[in-house]
Order: sequence, then structure tokens, then C-alpha cells
Amino acid sequence: MARDETTALPPLVEPAATLTPEETQRYSRHVIIPEIGELGQRRLKNAKVLVIGAGGLGSPALLYLAAAGIGTIGIVDDDTVDLTNLQRQVIHRMEDVGRPKAQSARDAIARLNPHVDVRLHEVHLDASNALEVFNGYDLVLDGTDNFATRYLVNDTAALSRIPYVWGSIFRFDGQVSVFWEEHGPTYRDLYPEPPPAGSVPSCGEGGVYGMLCATIGASMVTEAVKLITGVGRTLLGRVQLYDALTATWREIRVARDPEAAPITELVDYEAFCGVTPAEPPGTDRTVSAAQLATMLAAREAGLRDFELVDVREPGEATIVGIPGARLIPQGRLLSGEAWDELPREREVVFHCKAGTRSAAVLAAALDAGFAKAKHLDGGVLAWVRDVEPGKPVY
Repeated sequence: MARDETTALPPLVEPAATLTPEETQRYSRHVIIPEIGELGQRRLKNAKVLVIGAGGLGSPALLYLAAAGIGTIGIVDDDTVDLTNLQRQVIHRMEDVGRPKAQSARDAIARLNPHVDVRLHEVHLDASNALEVFNGYDLVLDGTDNFATRYLVNDTAALSRIPYVWGSIFRFDGQVSVFWEEHGPTYRDLYPEPPPAGSVPSCGEGGVYGMLCATIGASMVTEAVKLITGVGRTLLGRVQLYDALTATWREIRVARDPEAAPITELVDYEAFCGVTPAEPPGTDRTVSAAQLATMLAAREAGLRDFELVDVREPGEATIVGIPGARLIPQGRLLSGEAWDELPREREVVFHCKAGTRSAAVLAAALDAGFAKAKHLDGGVLAWVRDVEPGKPVY
């Protein structure tokens, strides 16, 4: 039965037997807080917390979890550290560029607190492995930036009967909440249906104010510690919204939908969110960077006529672009607003940063009657790699 959100939740974790003298000294600023005390710190020591992603939100969350004395921390991440990550992913250092993020984060935690047992899950989390990965953890923190993974994490946490702390950031805005089917609403009560595929840019597409990661990541750990120790009132049933530009917080309520179907199994979350798989390279709907370069040369010589459309955001186009491309952000195309700006009878090639957004636009263009539409496999990153390697990437 759902718990009244105004009442305190019981401590999530039983306490460990003891703290060593060194641990007592290390965590003394917690121990002397009456609401936490030695008992609460022993609960933290006994806790097993799984963090999805060692990126923008995972970085501060992992560091603060480790500093707080969480005994076991799991890290799910199959990505590598990129130079562009260092603007906000503070757990990684310059020398970690090119390394697996999970391993880089593990080493940073070891430097900060050798008492923490770090478990790595260097896999792409999906419906085939999520239940196994979640097994044995008391709590999950998720700060990923795509809807398919958020629904997957939510449903897996519900099936595992454990709470889930969610954080989200985009540009100057942040959100944080707690979901727990055992006691209140889930992420599906906040977002019963995912937004149209491609309508919400990721941080890699739209940008993020780097310092915002610390604000939201620390808020996520605050909720985790409250859940573990049973202290205070959690964000279960509430969503906090932060605007970094105005330095203001506001709150909205979210309630359990009594008509919602129970979560009984994991599904295909890419399909649920309408994510359009990219056309395989070499099909008649994709062109390679080298092929596009040949096409542009032919167009310049008057031997070929086609439109090259950049569907990225204006800020991305200022960093790097493909000569001769016309900028029409994907939002204007997917909404139907900009189709009349393109001739349906001509060949059109769409491109984005890496090919994901252009694939979504391609699918919409075919539905809108652009029979000769194609997209650039690998996007502008492939163009720089294969055609103009002196240009910057992001």
C-alpha cells in the first residue's frame, strides 16, 4: 500500500555491526549529528547503492556517496572518458581520457575512500541484463540522459522492489525526485508516456551548464542518505525543479495513478520510446562521409542537385559544420513546421552530430513524402574523421 508522503519512511538498510576507530574519525561530522549518529553511519556502511552512469550526474554522486561512507557502490557504464566530458564529469581527470569511465571512477573512489567496495558493471544496460545487475542492491541512482534507460531503470527498480533516485539536467535546468512503487509513485506516474522521439535533446546535443551537475548530483545523494538512514522527509511524491539562471527552486507534486497498469515485466524500451534505429551503412538511405564529399564536389560543379540539411542546434553548428549545409534544427522538422521549406521532389541528405537525430528526421521525412531522402551515416563526427580531420569535434 502506498504510504502517505508526509510520513517518514523507515530506514532502508540494517546497520553494520561496528565502525572501526578510523571510520569513526573519518565520519565524525556525521556521527555527531543527532539524526544520523553512529547508528546511521553504520547503516551507510552496510548499504549497497547502484549508480547508473559515471557521467555528469554520476560523477558528483559517486564522490559524495563514497565520502559519506556507503559500503558498496556499483557503477554501470560501458562508455569511455572523452575530452568533452571533463567540463562537468569531475570524477575523471585529463589522464583518464580514453579509459573506461567505470574504471576511472573506481580509481577516483579508491583515492578518496579505500573503505568502499566498488563493483563494476561495464555493460550496456538493457532489458536482458538489468534485473541481474540490480540484484543485491538496496537503492539505485540514475542520472542518464535518455528516456529509454529511465523507463528501464524505473521498471527494474519496481520489479526489484527497491527505491530509485532520479536526476535530470539540461542546459540550466535540473530535476530530482524519488520513486518507489512499494510506497508511492514511480517515474511512469510523472511521465506516463515518453515524449516523441528526438523532441528532447540530450546534453550532448543541447549542452549543459557544467556546475549544475554538482547541484543535482548532490541532491540525489542527499535523498539516498535520507532513504538509507530513515532521516527526514524524502522527495517521494515530489519533484524538485532547479533553475540555475535564477537560482530558484520550485516543487511539484506527483501522485500514484490508481488506474495505471502494474509493472510486471521488462519490455523493449527503445521501441516503447519510439527510438528509430539508424539505417544500416550502405543501404540506399545512408551515405558515407566520403560519398557525401563526392556528392558535394559534383554539386559544386553543377553535375548534381540536392539539399544538405544540418538538423543540429545552432550552437552545435558554430563549433563545426559541413560546407554547403543548411541549418534546420530537428525540432522544426519533427513538428512539421519546416517541411515546406524543402522541395519534396529533390534529393535531400540530413546530417546531425553522430547520425541518431538524422535517422529520426529521415523516418519522418519519408512519412512526409520525401521519397529521395537520405542521411549521413556517423554525422559530422564521421565527416571530420574521414574528410576534414583538422576540424574540431565536440
